[in-house]
Amino acid sequence: MAERREELLRAAVEQIEARGVAAVRIADVASALGVSNALVLYHFATKEKLVAAAFTHAAEGDLGRLSRILGRRTTALRRLRAAVRWYAPTGQAKGWRLWIEGWAVSLREPALQEVTRDLDRRWKAAITEVIAEGVAADEFHCPDPTGTALRLTALLDGLAVQLTSYPGAVSRARAQEWVDETLARELGLEREALTASAR
Repeated sequence: MAERREELLRAAVEQIEARGVAAVRIADVASALGVSNALVLYHFATKEKLVAAAFTHAAEGDLGRLSRILGRRTTALRRLRAAVRWYAPTGQAKGWRLWIEGWAVSLREPALQEVTRDLDRRWKAAITEVIAEGVAADEFHCPDPTGTALRLTALLDGLAVQLTSYPGAVSRARAQEWVDETLARELGLEREALTASAR
């Protein structure tokens, strides 16, 4: 039962990424797995519940990856830089199209709004925590870890929209430079020190 639900959620995420929330149908998810519509409805009852569960599934995957990066046994600066590099739209994080779609739909869907808000809150809390650890260890200076996490997230999310929705609006290389410059400035470091931390 749990494995089937997991399969349905993965298929729903793939279909949402391919078609968008508005266009995706229960039948699309069922067809992708070669199962009946009734089976999908048995697990999720409505399309809205399926979509909210699919976004929750994707969010938990992203947060799990973030937790593994931040849990490494190395300096706070290296962990923070690795997390930002992974999350940035120029990095290895997948699903920016999914999240942009989710943000748009969450304006009208309270259940989905709760999922996206929770992901945002947990991401910022994790980043705030590792920044505070770096400050406590005297690795860098940051008087407002919470504000830094908010500004950094806003930059990364905004760049994701530009790179995903408007190809060519900004190059991936330039976007990564802006991310590195911003992170270094927020931590009171020279950009070279930030780059050296990755070695």
